[in-house]
Amino acid sequence: MLNMNIATIVIIVANVLISIKGFNDFEFFEKYKFNVGAIKRGEQIRMITSGFLHANFNHLLFNMLTLFFFAPIVIAYLGTVIFVIIYLASLALGSIVSLYFHQKEYNYSAIGASGAVMGILYSAILFEPMMRINFIIPAWVFGIGYLGYSVWAMKQNSDNVGHDAHIGGAIGGYILTIAFAPSLLQTSLWLVGVLALPVIVLFVMHKSGKI
Repeated sequence: MLNMNIATIVIIVANVLISIKGFNDFEFFEKYKFNVGAIKRGEQIRMITSGFLHANFNHLLFNMLTLFFFAPIVIAYLGTVIFVIIYLASLALGSIVSLYFHQKEYNYSAIGASGAVMGILYSAILFEPMMRINFIIPAWVFGIGYLGYSVWAMKQNSDNVGHDAHIGGAIGGYILTIAFAPSLLQTSLWLVGVLALPVIVLFVMHKSGKI
């Protein structure tokens, strides 16, 4: 299962090379990171390029390891082309959700492939909810817990991590996977419902002014 697909290799190499460039070139990093003010001035390209920048090596390593473990599942079920579509669409939707929640914060900035990786994670969980990599708990419990933590962290607003991008990415992976594999609505309806809960909670909290 863990044989590396060419698309996964290309994505990981792109993340590594662009992130290293960002580590060593402050001007490059500032030019391509997600920034609300710059995006509103017409630099929408940042909504994609920011997904290939990382804050440090640990940030990069965590995202790429997660992608390494879960990408083969999505590719096995949906193929390489759809995997790439889900990855890029989840990245973009993560940025869109971040822009939505921070549209009045012109200085808000974020980086990282977390939105894209979360989309792949959610997609993989829909197909293999009971899989275990090095987790004691099943993948679906990990996914729900991680997304639930992201909702809580958004409410706390106590760090600089783009937790809203995690939510957007998960939504992207969730919707596209069901669109490409509608049989999941019959074979795994319980899981489809459970995975939607954190997203529903998020938007209810937002509408009620709690986020």
